[in-house]
Amino acid sequence: MWQLPKAVSLVALQDARVADINFLRVTSIFPPGGKLIELPSYPAGLLLPAVYARIASTRPGDRISAAIAAGIAGESHGVIMEHCAHAPRAEVEAVVRTMVEEGCRIRGLSIEEIVVAAAEHTVQRAGCAVAVALFWPEANGLR
Repeated sequence: MWQLPKAVSLVALQDARVADINFLRVTSIFPPGGKLIELPSYPAGLLLPAVYARIASTRPGDRISAAIAAGIAGESHGVIMEHCAHAPRAEVEAVVRTMVEEGCRIRGLSIEEIVVAAAEHTVQRAGCAVAVALFWPEANGLR
């Protein structure tokens, strides 16, 4: 029974184009000077720090959603938050956006931009929703 959700997770990761990356889960800090980029091509097995939200279900008709949001605060560091729930995408996006606003407020950070990525799935037999932010290395460190 456990193999079906794992197989579905693989499909969700394939849909996100990150199935062949090894993730190292990290906490919620967006590095100073970091920038958002499109996913470049990568060798299979690459080991990358990541913030991600993942939810799986085997209940037919269940609507599941996963979201991440990055609060970018200019020259300072920012935050990345993740949330998943048995709920519509819009609801999960609103929650994670609020989490970023609160995380920046607590840290005294001025948000210049909030970027949200989310996935929603309505389960037929089994399903998974995944949202992921990868920390992609540059020659002089992670960005």
